[in-house]
Amino acid sequence: MTHPTRFRGQSLRTQISLVFALLVVGLAVLLSVGFGELLKRRVQRDASQALHHVADNASRQLAQGLFERSRVVQVLAEAPGIWERGLESLEVRQLLARSQAVDPHSLWIGVADAQGVVRAATQGLLEGQDVRERPWFVAGLAGLHVGDVHPAKLLEKLLQPTASGEPHRFVDFSAPIRNAHGTVGVLGLHGSWEWTREVLESLAPIGIQGTSVDLFVFDRTGQLIFSPPQYRRQLEAAGQRLPVPLTVATRESGTRPASVVLWADGRDYLTASVRMEARNAASDLGWHIVARDPVEIAFADAKRAVRMALVIGLLAAALAAALAWFAARRLSEDLYALADAASRVESGKPGATIPLVTHNREVHQLSSALSSMTERLIAAKGAMEDQVRLRTLELQAANRALDLQARTDALTGLLNRRGFDSRMEFALALARRSGRPLSVVSLDVDHFQGVNDRFGHEAGDEVLRRLAQTLQQRLRASDVIARLGGEEFAVVLPDTAAEDALAIAQSIVDGMAAQEDPLVGRITVSAGIASLRDAPDSALELLRRSDAALYAAKGQGRNRVCAEPKPGPALK
Repeated sequence: MTHPTRFRGQSLRTQISLVFALLVVGLAVLLSVGFGELLKRRVQRDASQALHHVADNASRQLAQGLFERSRVVQVLAEAPGIWERGLESLEVRQLLARSQAVDPHSLWIGVADAQGVVRAATQGLLEGQDVRERPWFVAGLAGLHVGDVHPAKLLEKLLQPTASGEPHRFVDFSAPIRNAHGTVGVLGLHGSWEWTREVLESLAPIGIQGTSVDLFVFDRTGQLIFSPPQYRRQLEAAGQRLPVPLTVATRESGTRPASVVLWADGRDYLTASVRMEARNAASDLGWHIVARDPVEIAFADAKRAVRMALVIGLLAAALAAALAWFAARRLSEDLYALADAASRVESGKPGATIPLVTHNREVHQLSSALSSMTERLIAAKGAMEDQVRLRTLELQAANRALDLQARTDALTGLLNRRGFDSRMEFALALARRSGRPLSVVSLDVDHFQGVNDRFGHEAGDEVLRRLAQTLQQRLRASDVIARLGGEEFAVVLPDTAAEDALAIAQSIVDGMAAQEDPLVGRITVSAGIASLRDAPDSALELLRRSDAALYAAKGQGRNRVCAEPKPGPALK
């Protein structure tokens, strides 16, 4: 006997129930797959947009950096009065040194005359050498020039090694120096490529909910010029090129959405490419900023959404199949109504839902279950969108927290060494330019190790916090206060001569000595003072002299202030 014969031998109720159950299972699976696919596409689209946003932010930061440096070179080259005394005057050399101090990534700044001979340069490097064959000089004679990244040649053996241990690479900036008689020379600046690495590493959202976004830079020919150190050798050996064809990237100005691309390392990545939009014509190097994220991480939420939709659909299908056994009358009409509504929902028509059928109790229960399933899937879709928005907010908050953490001492809330160095360099440059006085105070808690040994580190931490509060209460808002490490503190006092700095430091020492800690007792501090001299004075030299004065105060019995000895007359 065949299967159709056995089926026809069943009762009408059984036949209708079986057919209805099969149709409902198919309907539930169809809805689950449809909603799952919609959720997957939405999550993938959001992930692509987020990745494109990271690449676009990096592009803007690099474009802004190139523009600012090119403008600095242009403004210095066009500044009136600087070049009137010659290309190798003392004013010119001081200007080059100050410019390098403000931007440590400017590894070399020099001035060459119209014949290509270097007349003045930072640290005297390359002075007297002929650079007329160098591209930056040739292009700088004609106008403002920004050169693409290239390996160092003349300066490679003269500069300190890079922090990463890799050979020096430069981005060149140059501009002509002109007067009433014509072009008299070229101002050139070699910017370190390490600047690009720091910018991109600060933007890549590493460690936020398991993401692993990496940023790369390709030149206008599609050649890889920047990669995270852990991938560079592998990708260069494999001949990695720009993942997006150059014709597409140029035609669409680098705004092409992220897509899945097979890289030279054999793995698939969600990849977004943005062509850097230059702020001026000179800095338009045609770079492409590429952000990538492994597919298994980028689309993890999409896969979970599909699985969730399938599970919900199967559960609803099982419920519907159980209810289908009780359907007997007018079932076909109800079934057609449900199937039509499901088709509208699957097609994504606005406002489409599963209607509640009330012709009989069983079908009403079935339609109610399918309606609930639809609402849950819609709710799941909304929850997934909320999660994407939440991740974006967490990423932004984490970036802000990382920047604050990198510059702040966690124990006292003051600046740490990194934040102090940048603020001190700025204050020093301002004091030199304006000719105003500036002093530096180094402070150290007396017998601090004994406090830790006798009362414990918690008591020592409280002593450090008390000293930080005293400094904040007794100093001005314009003063720079930092904890350099351990019990060592430093203060930069703008617009303060040595005599005034001595009085301020003495008030701090007296203020600490007047306090009585309930556990530790009386705590004293020692201080050393150094002031900016007429001759060029570096931040490192100021700190060294204030530390020497501090050690003198320690040697004289502590709980006192010592100023650096005044410089004697120069020997002739």
